[in-house]
Amino acid sequence: MDRKTKSILLIAFGIVIAFPIFSMTYYTMVRTSTPAFCGSCHEISPAVMAWKSSTHVNNGQGFVADCMDCHLPAPHDTFDFFYAKAAHGLKDVVAHFTGGAETYDRQVMKEHVWSTMKNDQCMKCHRNLLHMPAKRGAMLAHRKVLYANNGEEYRCTDCHRELVHNDRQFYEYKQYNAPYRANGLRTLGK
Repeated sequence: MDRKTKSILLIAFGIVIAFPIFSMTYYTMVRTSTPAFCGSCHEISPAVMAWKSSTHVNNGQGFVADCMDCHLPAPHDTFDFFYAKAAHGLKDVVAHFTGGAETYDRQVMKEHVWSTMKNDQCMKCHRNLLHMPAKRGAMLAHRKVLYANNGEEYRCTDCHRELVHNDRQFYEYKQYNAPYRANGLRTLGK
């Protein structure tokens, strides 16, 4: 077989095999990256319902931050994104089939996420931290997070713990509420 024929066969093989595999992988990733898919597990469903009533869905800007925006690395970090997505998915599937909702403790999971969530996750959307708050104390707290002294580390979740996955009786629309006050501002300087 000559070189030209081999090249044509390899290209044809790549199109016939690689394109469908890539398409199926992409389709699977898109379909499993929605809040509806995350909420299909009984264990995660209350968290999705609490998220739906939060200002991360209902806000004056019309922006919606979904599960992947907060719980996974940015998609441009391709390897980290796919690794984290697979690890989260496998962990949830194993938990679902080994114990289900009876062994899933939402408070324990919240504490784990609060202690491990990196500030970069929040700053994917909240980039302009120093100019967001209307109060000087909040600006100073954000400055402490961004420019921490050596040996100190402050997390966004130190102050903003109960912002999203909080069970509410009604939808909270940011534009109709009193100005937001983080619950950790008083303890940040200690």
